[in-house]
Amino acid sequence: MSKRDELIEKYASDIKEKLNQTPDMDLLTKVTIGCGPSIYNKDASTVSGSDETEIATVKNNFLIKKLGLSDGPKLDEAIASVMEAYGKSNRSKYRAVVYYLLTKHFGKESVYEK
Repeated sequence: MSKRDELIEKYASDIKEKLNQTPDMDLLTKVTIGCGPSIYNKDASTVSGSDETEIATVKNNFLIKKLGLSDGPKLDEAIASVMEAYGKSNRSKYRAVVYYLLTKHFGKESVYEK
């Protein structure tokens, strides 16, 4: 099993255990691949829910640039709700899982159907 496959399994486990959801493995795999090499970097592979610059990065680089959403309060609300669902006290919120949850939240799975 490749390192990426191991990480995808870890992310799927997080979705099952911490969020009580059954992951869409195809979408999770595509989102993980879309994160690129950041998934292998300890710092870049996670998102800090309390770091404003980190939240801005998720909003600008993922929601606006990748998913093509317009800036507005709905984006901040979505990020806050994902962070809340993932667990405020959970220190390692994996970037791929956060992106996966945001993709599902906005119904933008079609972005990954290329």
